[in-house]
Amino acid sequence: MGMTKHMNINSDTINTWCPGCSNFGILAAFKNVAQEMFISGELKKENLVIAAGIGCHGKMPDFLNFNSFIGLHGRSIPMLVGAKIANPNLKVVGFVGDGDAYAEGLDHLLHAAKKNIDMTVIVHNNQIFALTTGQHTPTSPKGYKTRSAPHGNPEEPFNPLSLLFSAGATFIARSYALDVKKTQEIIAAAMRHKGFSFVEIAQPCITFYDTRAVLKDKMYWVENNTADDYESANSYILDTTKLPLGVFYQVNKSIFE
Repeated sequence: MGMTKHMNINSDTINTWCPGCSNFGILAAFKNVAQEMFISGELKKENLVIAAGIGCHGKMPDFLNFNSFIGLHGRSIPMLVGAKIANPNLKVVGFVGDGDAYAEGLDHLLHAAKKNIDMTVIVHNNQIFALTTGQHTPTSPKGYKTRSAPHGNPEEPFNPLSLLFSAGATFIARSYALDVKKTQEIIAAAMRHKGFSFVEIAQPCITFYDTRAVLKDKMYWVENNTADDYESANSYILDTTKLPLGVFYQVNKSIFE
């Protein structure tokens, strides 16, 4: 069987992200994974379906020439669930934001994990509603001053990885948007996993919440992790003093569809 040649997967849409936006890193990583899968024959372009919600992340389908869908806040996940159940041969990937998936879309996210739908969900977590220029989200730090909390966010952020772990996600990982190579490796592993894959990407918003300096001191890559060990995975997932990166958990269970 011959190798598929490198194909143009870009759309004609002009990219309107802010100069220096870390979304460019996520886009590059995903494009590299898609090309790799197309060239190897592992995946046909017509069998890839992507979706996004509302937010800066939601422009991902605009810039890619794939079967795609952009839903209302948090509603891209049930669309992908429906697509996967209707045609299990599809490879479905959702791009969502922390405001999009952890607020309005949290119920859809948790139930897709609970069902163990064979899908990949990639969360662009910049801890801010960036598209609407700076309101706090469920992952914004307590005390952080935003447009919706000018005196400081009164809420404690929740731990999304812990929620998804308890909901039943069978692949849980975290990456950093500005490390394109590592992000590419993690997205590839997530897409090859049979079951619900959850990838959160720490993504500094250069314009409205630049966390690069803070994250630099907190981040570390997990090495030689036994990903099917529940206790080991839980220790990384619950570590909020630092920001561990890598694949924390991966097990094989029966998939819903």
